Amino acid sequence: MQEARQERIVPLLLYLFTAVTGLIDAVSYIALGHIFTANMTGNIVLLGFALVGVPGLSALRSLTAFAAFFVGALIGGRLATTLAPLSSHRWRMTAFGCEALFLLGATLTSIGSASVPLDSTRLYAVIVLTALAMGLRNATVRKIALPDLTTTVLTLTITGLAADSSFAGGSDPRWQRRVVSILLMFAGAVVGALLLRHSLALPLGLATVSAVCGVAPFYRSSRLEWGDTSMSGKVRKDAHVAYLERSSARDRATELSSPLGDQPPTPILREDKS
Repeated sequence: MQEARQERIVPLLLYLFTAVTGLIDAVSYIALGHIFTANMTGNIVLLGFALVGVPGLSALRSLTAFAAFFVGALIGGRLATTLAPLSSHRWRMTAFGCEALFLLGATLTSIGSASVPLDSTRLYAVIVLTALAMGLRNATVRKIALPDLTTTVLTLTITGLAADSSFAGGSDPRWQRRVVSILLMFAGAVVGALLLRHSLALPLGLATVSAVCGVAPFYRSSRLEWGDTSMSGKVRKDAHVAYLERSSARDRATELSSPLGDQPPTPILREDKS
């Protein structure tokens, strides 16, 4: 029952994270110097533009975002490889928790300003932290592997919506999920741009809270699993102690029945009367 409930929650969380992508892309493009820290397709394109000298773009900022995203994806992949085979709840809780910590760091770094001066240490810190969070999340969502819920890329979602539609002779599979994903990322971008008019920390703080929401559903399940594991370990320990006690009792019984301990009793020699 608990497992089924968790699986029903996962798509809802991925919808939420799709909206968060809109927030992060609004922050990174508008406030961090025309880069993307969640959408690496767009970031690579902007990097190409920057390398040929298009005004307003920075190859260093784009490369920083790419490198941090790559490292975040490595972390996410390692967490999935290490924790997912043991417990899907602990793995998801840990992965989304790390994302929340990275976003919290970005939020705290950006507090107190509506924008961050370009080429400042503060700006690069926000770039690195948001890109780490998005790379980690992308690796996690890739492992979860729900169709049409990648949370960051809409190109294939839009393609599937059109190519699989009844107008193209298809059966419209998962069209509701595709439409909702598109609308949520759009809404996240709009909200992010509006919040940036007041403070850089506001959209980042909202993204952090959303990531925490991804941790909460798995926290109780993980605690229950830890409790089961601890109980199993206690049962095994008690059984082992009982076994040792039984073994000691058997040894004492042997010593009482035989003065020489484990050695067999000395045979009695009968006198030959012949």
